[in-house]
Amino acid sequence: MKQLIFKILLFIAMVSTWQSCTISYKFNGAALDYNVYKTISVSEFPIRAALVYPPLQQTFENELLDYITRNTRLRTVDSGSDLELSGEITGYNLTPQAVNEDAYASKTRLTISVRVKYTDNKAEGKDIDQTFSAYRDFDSSEMLTDVQDELCQQISKELVDLIFNATLGNW
Repeated sequence: MKQLIFKILLFIAMVSTWQSCTISYKFNGAALDYNVYKTISVSEFPIRAALVYPPLQQTFENELLDYITRNTRLRTVDSGSDLELSGEITGYNLTPQAVNEDAYASKTRLTISVRVKYTDNKAEGKDIDQTFSAYRDFDSSEMLTDVQDELCQQISKELVDLIFNATLGNW
């Protein structure tokens, strides 16, 4: 009789431990319940900055869509989605940073700002309307036209990471 009670108690302990201890790893950083969220729509991000570099829009949009595709299981749709990302590129600025003894800048900073509207159509209170900025410095002896593409690519990657963490990553 004692053996039967011991086996029953052991079984109950194992079942309760099994149910309460589940280990879950998310390597992509997304904090989404894929039973609830299945689709996302990503609108164009037009450039509304005073200074305009036309390839930036396509570079940023491609980076954003690629990142979402690689790091979530969401299906991209044009309308009627569970989640929506829209916005605009609001800043593309050059500012001098380090000044030499001859009063000329030795470094120039390229800063890009993006305003993002994130709408969660499944849950209230999770919407975001926020501006994200990132920058890279480059040597003032270099022409902007020579480094612009690479800088825009690097800054776009950082911006996408910031946006993903604030929206889909739910950090």
